[in-house]
This record gives sequence, structure tokens and C-alpha cells, in this order.
Amino acid sequence: MPENTRERRLAALRACDRILSGTRPATMRERLADLETAGDLDALPDFYGGGPVATLEERVAELLGTEAAVFFPTGTMAQQVALRYGADRTGNPTVALHPLGHQEMYERHAYSWLSGLRGVWPTTEPRNPTAEEITALAEPVSTVVIELPLRDAGFVLPTWDELTAAAAAARGVGARMHFDGARIWESGPHLGHSVKEIAGLADSTYVSFYKTLGGISGAALAGDRDLASYAQVWRHRYGGQVFQQWPAALTALSGLDRELPRIPEYVRHARTMAAALAALPGARVFPEPPHTHRFRLWLPHPAQALNDAALALAEEDKVWFAAGWQDTEVPGLAMTEITVAAPALDWTAADVADVGARLVERAAGH
Repeated sequence: MPENTRERRLAALRACDRILSGTRPATMRERLADLETAGDLDALPDFYGGGPVATLEERVAELLGTEAAVFFPTGTMAQQVALRYGADRTGNPTVALHPLGHQEMYERHAYSWLSGLRGVWPTTEPRNPTAEEITALAEPVSTVVIELPLRDAGFVLPTWDELTAAAAAARGVGARMHFDGARIWESGPHLGHSVKEIAGLADSTYVSFYKTLGGISGAALAGDRDLASYAQVWRHRYGGQVFQQWPAALTALSGLDRELPRIPEYVRHARTMAAALAALPGARVFPEPPHTHRFRLWLPHPAQALNDAALALAEEDKVWFAAGWQDTEVPGLAMTEITVAAPALDWTAADVADVGARLVERAAGH
């Protein structure tokens, strides 16, 4: 088989008639066409704020029930500002993080390198910290970070009671509670509460506009007006006060209109898909049932064999199962993340069994 490149995979995915995990990637021309329906293109754009960016900030603040929200070009920048704020207000540079959290795994420890903060881990278990673990911290911290859901533990969420107890514990030790809510939009069904009620437990919440919602890029940091004023100053200092960001803002607004109402449906269908995938020979899913519309899947084959089999299935049968397989510490066992979105809604358990069997057969003959 020719080299399994990213470009080849994207081309195969775009040509598929059916998609189990993920969505069909849009071209730049298709994204431009989306802008035609995302807002009034005859209105003036933003100029270092205002316009659709201000509209988006107001919309997010309303959704999350906060006094204000500030648009950022990246979530990495937004989260650094959130942690800086807590440290500056308390004079304490120590923050409580999870070792599997985004700041530790994907931001190159920016909070430490750029702000001089120091992280401590309330727990190393593959879940968010409990109230007891926060209370038992050996030293004071300015901010406690909870990631909803904790992606690198398998998109896992606490229960509502566990989350409310953790928030109370953070305040009990004199710390702010910050939610890394990049995917908070999909956390409501499991927690049994609206995003406004969830964000109401925190002092600040970061949300993403391209994760889950399908926007081009961008994020927001939501909280009270004091946080917002601080965030606007530090956004500028970090280089995030971009002249115009209306394409990102418009696609974010479109995502809030289009995707947010459908997330409960995605989560419900993810449970059906996960049960069907778990029935494949040697398969395992986690968590079972999924907490969101994303979960992990393991199959007893090498990652290269599964990635090549998925690509062949896409190119020859026009069916996209799942890619991004990675080898685990167990030889011959690979894992991938499954995202159940709109393209998967017409898949039945029987469809999963049929296509899954074809994938495994190809992988076994690799």
C-alpha cells in the first residue's frame, strides 16, 4: 500500500459516503460558503474588538451565566491568563493541575515558562481530583483546574455531586476554581445540568469554539467583570489582540446555533455505538457507557495494521470507520478515540458490526 499520509487520509475521508467517527473536513471554499449564512456580511467587521466578536462574547456570557466573556485566538492563551489572574490576585504562584490535563500535556507548560507559576498534582488517577484530594493538598494554591471532560483519561466526567463538592473544596482551601471547558458543551447530559449551571460552579471557565462546535478557531474566557478587564489587558500583552477575527467569530456563532442543540442526540447515540463496538472480537471501550459523545476504543491489532485497514476501507468501500490508531504498552493492542457526531447518527448497531468485521479482517491480513 502507498504511504499512509495525512493528505491521503483527508482525501479519503472527504470522499466517503458514510462516516462513523468524526466529520467530513471542509475545504476553504466550503468554509467561506458557511460564512454566507453565519451572519450579516454587509455589516462592518470587528476592529480590535466589537462587531461579531462582541456579539459572540455576549452570547457566551449569556450561555454560561457569567458577567462577561473575552474572546481569545487560542485556548492556550486563555488558560494562561486564567491561571495568572488567580496568582496575581492571591500572591500565590502555585496552581493545582492534573498531569493528564491540557496545560501539562499540550501547552508545553506555558503557565510555568511564561508566567513563572508552579503546578502541583492533587491526584495522578485517570480522573479529575476529588474534594478530599483538593482539601488534602500539602500547600496553598491559587487556582484549582478541572478539565471537563478529562480528555486524556478517556473523556471522563465526575458526577454532579462530585463536581459541586470539588468546587466547594477549592474555595475551602482559599483557591479559585477554573474549568478547562474546551468541551464543556458536551458535558451536560452526563452531569444532568445545563452549561450555565455547570459554569456556575466555577470562578472562570474557558470554552473552545472549534472543538465540538466546529468553528474555525478561537476560544473564550468567561467569569466576572474583574476577570474580563484583566483578561483584556493580558490578551493584548500576549499578542492576542488581533486586528480582525470576524471569520472565527462568525463560525463560532454558527456552531452555537447548529451543533449545540444536537449534542444531547450525539451523546445518546454514542452509547449505542459504544455498545456495538464493544461487541467486536477482542474490543474494549472506555468509559462504558460513554460520558460524552467521545470515548476510547481498543482492538487487538497493531496500530499500523488498523490505520492501513481503515484507509483501505475508506478508499475502496467509501466507508470511514476510525483512524488515528496508536499502539499501547500491550503489544498488538491499539487504541483510538471515537467521536460520534452528525454523520454517525444513521449508523445502527448492525452497521457497526458489519463494517467493524470488515476492518478487523483487513487488519488481520495486513
